[in-house]
Amino acid sequence: MSRPVLAVAGLTRSFTQGGATIEVLRGVDLTVGEGEIVALLGPSGSGKSTLLQAVGLLEGGFGGSIRIAGEEAARLDANGRTAVRRDYLGFVYQFHHLLPDFNATENVVLPQLIRDRTRAEADERAKSLLSALGLGHRLTHRPSQLSGGEQQRVAVARALANKPALVLADEPTGNLDEATADVVLAEFLRLVRGEGSAALVATHNERMALKMDRVVRLHEGKLA
Repeated sequence: MSRPVLAVAGLTRSFTQGGATIEVLRGVDLTVGEGEIVALLGPSGSGKSTLLQAVGLLEGGFGGSIRIAGEEAARLDANGRTAVRRDYLGFVYQFHHLLPDFNATENVVLPQLIRDRTRAEADERAKSLLSALGLGHRLTHRPSQLSGGEQQRVAVARALANKPALVLADEPTGNLDEATADVVLAEFLRLVRGEGSAALVATHNERMALKMDRVVRLHEGKLA
């Protein structure tokens, strides 16, 4: 395998509910190499989203080790975790979470401005990504003027805007009909590979998972 972008070892996460402890993750070990696209397969409620939230440094309360591009998350304070998310990670969710008052181009420009790109550079990058996803004619449309598939394409462009080392995608086509989902997934995989990013994609859809480089299965809190 190529050099790991993500290395997870002994990852645990539990919740207390009604006086009982529920173990969601029970010692997960996972490595994702540079440029590798890995499907995280499991039924709803299996802990896929919890695992992605941990890897994305979006929540605390986890045990074990998470290393992203060589950085050990346990050693980082809040500012350090924010810097890792900004510099190394991109996110795609089941629901696109686009900013409704900004058009497609602006939604892809904004995360780049946080990385101190000039507006001209960010505009050029946004238009290039959106055009590559077949949205060259929709650059100035707001989310409410776009179809569900188009909105999710904008979300994919936004995730890749800062050329992340690792893209985390949580059921990225789960809110789309099957035909649209197939098209969006194909474009997502093509663009991620073209950009040279790695990706960890959570899905319950085995047919889609098999289109990726490798499949790992989450079962009872462990990877099989």
